[in-house]
Amino acid sequence: MAAAPAPRDPSGAPSLSRLLLTLAILTCACDACKTVTLHVPSKLDAEKFVGRVNLRECLKSANLIHSSDADFQVLEDGSVYTTSAVLFSSKKRHFTISLSNSENHEEKEMHVLLEHQTKALKQSHPKEKVLRRAKRRWAPIPCSMMENSLGPFPLFLQQIESDAAQNYTVYYSISGPGVDQPPLNLFYVERNTGNLFCTGPVDREQYPSFEIVAFAATPDGYHPEFPLPLLIRIEDENDNYPIFTNSTYIFTIAEHSRIGSTVGQVCATDKDEPGTLHTQLKYSILQQLPASPTLFFMNPTTGVITTTTSQLDRELLDKYQLKIKVQDMNGQHFGLQTTATCIICIEDVNDHLPTFTRSSYVASVEENTVDVEILRVSIEDKDLINTANWRANYTILNGNENGHFKIVTDPKTNEGVLCVVKPLNYEERQQLTLQIGVVNEAPYYRETTSKSAMSTATITVNVKNQDEGPECSPPVQTVRIKENAPVNTRSQGYKASNPDTKSSSDIRYKKINDPKGWITVDENTGSITTFRNLDREAEAIRNGVYNVTILATDKAGRTCTGTLGIILEDVNDNGPVILKKTAIICKPTMSSTAIVAFDPDDPMNGPPFHFSLEEDSDANAQRVWALTKINDTAARLSNQNDLPFGPYTVRVRVTDRHGLSHTTPLNVIMCDCITENDCSLRGVSRTGTGEFRLGKWAILAILLGIALLFCILFTLVCGATGTAKKPKAFPDDVTQQNLIVSNTEAPGDDKVYSANGFTHTVGSAGAGACGTVGSGVIHAGQETIEMVKGHQTLDSCRGGEQHAREPCGAGHVEVEPGRYTYSEWRSFTQPRLGEKVQLCNQDDSHEHAQDYVLTYRYEGQGSAAGSVGCCSERQEDDRLDFLDHLEPKFRTLAEACVKR
Repeated sequence: MAAAPAPRDPSGAPSLSRLLLTLAILTCACDACKTVTLHVPSKLDAEKFVGRVNLRECLKSANLIHSSDADFQVLEDGSVYTTSAVLFSSKKRHFTISLSNSENHEEKEMHVLLEHQTKALKQSHPKEKVLRRAKRRWAPIPCSMMENSLGPFPLFLQQIESDAAQNYTVYYSISGPGVDQPPLNLFYVERNTGNLFCTGPVDREQYPSFEIVAFAATPDGYHPEFPLPLLIRIEDENDNYPIFTNSTYIFTIAEHSRIGSTVGQVCATDKDEPGTLHTQLKYSILQQLPASPTLFFMNPTTGVITTTTSQLDRELLDKYQLKIKVQDMNGQHFGLQTTATCIICIEDVNDHLPTFTRSSYVASVEENTVDVEILRVSIEDKDLINTANWRANYTILNGNENGHFKIVTDPKTNEGVLCVVKPLNYEERQQLTLQIGVVNEAPYYRETTSKSAMSTATITVNVKNQDEGPECSPPVQTVRIKENAPVNTRSQGYKASNPDTKSSSDIRYKKINDPKGWITVDENTGSITTFRNLDREAEAIRNGVYNVTILATDKAGRTCTGTLGIILEDVNDNGPVILKKTAIICKPTMSSTAIVAFDPDDPMNGPPFHFSLEEDSDANAQRVWALTKINDTAARLSNQNDLPFGPYTVRVRVTDRHGLSHTTPLNVIMCDCITENDCSLRGVSRTGTGEFRLGKWAILAILLGIALLFCILFTLVCGATGTAKKPKAFPDDVTQQNLIVSNTEAPGDDKVYSANGFTHTVGSAGAGACGTVGSGVIHAGQETIEMVKGHQTLDSCRGGEQHAREPCGAGHVEVEPGRYTYSEWRSFTQPRLGEKVQLCNQDDSHEHAQDYVLTYRYEGQGSAAGSVGCCSERQEDDRLDFLDHLEPKFRTLAEACVKR
């Protein structure tokens, strides 16, 4: 089954199917350079697409195309368009397309035949005999139709036919988009003949193609062929205008930009088929406002707008308007086109320097005025207002060395405001000349020197005289008076003057601050008179100058204030003294101490000092003490004998360079200390007479100690009373105690060892049994155990609660009078105890037992409480006086033993 071309009748005229195909304006496939037939309606409008011919099959390298008929134009892709309206008077019209290659001079011609039809095809009768080719194939043949076809409809597209139709009756049907799928009923096929028709125009932008399926079946439902897929392609017609993405474009470019600077880019879209002339767009500028001169160029392919000059000047014109066009068909005159508006704004740059409207200005100001505006200067600047290119910065270049003026910019008017910030003095200067300059905030767009980029002007400032009050100048004045000057000594005082007349007449003086009240001030002349004796070494004097504040007043009541510095000339009226009158000598570490002298007089009447021992001190002073010079102001006092601890008085005379001396009784303390602070911490206060007395902290410590002692005694009394009320019974056999041999802290089995009538017992809990005869006392971290003859227990008791020779418990046990000393007990028991312990460490196989007594690891230094073991050793052999000083920790241990 295959699609067959439209048949011709015997007379050679096209059949009805052939005429329908011509109305579809389809391009026929033909051999190169042979006649090509295009089927057209009877009337064609101007710039109407007629059809397409294959030029490359005729001449591949053709670069010149010419049509012999001026009513038709042939494009490079073979598209044929009308250049004007064409009306066909006859059924046929032909013209020739000339193709040539200018390089190799090759030329060819192609003949084009235009045919039109007047009737629609009639439906063929099923039994109509048609010419058939000898061999048929059931295969798809490419099919196409023009979008927006004018008909007439139904429009014949092609015929499909199966080879089985030669032997069987075959019925044809189709299915797919445009048939039984949207858009419905756009295509149909004649059941008997297989002719495929279109019922109406198609928009390619909506349906670029249709893929339908053809079926061939016999009346009994047999399908001799597989379904045949048919592709119907809709050929594009240039029916869509290109459209700009924006109706108005706004771009900005700086003035004085270089030639070729990019302004912006426009863009347009076309819905027609991509890759064809219908979507090949070309951009152009139709109009520029203002028209002259031409300043912009548009790239026809990319739509980029660039400048053609560097003379863009915002001050001349700050905005341009372009009317731009885009046209398809690569800009051919018959292509569809659209226009848009492009507004180009010129951006300001600082291409105009600010200039003063005048080259010189005159201003005036009264003297002694401050923070006042005296002048405003204006400038001209053609740059854009209220931008950095327009705003001005003013500077005073010359004439303001003393800082009397400043110039600022008024942000609203851009004027320069000249102000006085420091008062002027008419008497000093009556006229000043200032040179000012101005620049913009933004730098000038061209590289220039600072001087050429700055406009300058001159300002003459006239200072007006003002009737002002007295002038205290200089503000500090000085006079010299000897410190031993007698009372009522008169001297020159403070002088103020009238700045206009430079005279001191008609000015009255008054002191407003005289710390010591030493002087009086003459109201008319300002001279001073001493009222009391002057002392250069007084506390209010610094660096030998006594300051007095003076108030000067004129007739109008205007005042000024000055300071009169009275320089007190020093007199050697003070001998050098030793400020630190107590010296400490730490006898174990040093045998001398340093003493320093001070002279409040001027250094001219001060050091170097001479130190000596006063002869009327102790009779042996020269033999016991010695003075050695350290420097001009210090000496070293040394102890030449091994004096006992205590205070001593040494009189030391210090003489200045002019022979004026002063004797200071020095309290020297010989102290048992390492540093002087150690001596002072003993609570002894040192007096000038050398006597010792308890300080307040020492007294407080003694009182706290007494209170603590009473608390301890009260606790002992209460504890003894409680123990007496609850007597503790002794076990019947006190000797049957046990020695626990264990390397753990848990109780072990009881074992008893006897050595020649002596029994030593260690309780299973490690504390021992209390309440037996004898007593154990803990003192200074050691435990002393007393051993008695017979079957009496060596045990530790509560320290501090009973006397060492009293029984621990309340019961009475007879004790033999004979006792052994600690050294005897230790020498007897120590070797035997070690032997027994060694035997305890082994079992029958002479291996160490599991309860082997092990030596514990070192756990750091011991605490202040010391050991509480019952076998602790003591360094002293027979001294038992520690039993009188039992500590609290043993009371707690003894109480625990008694409760057992």
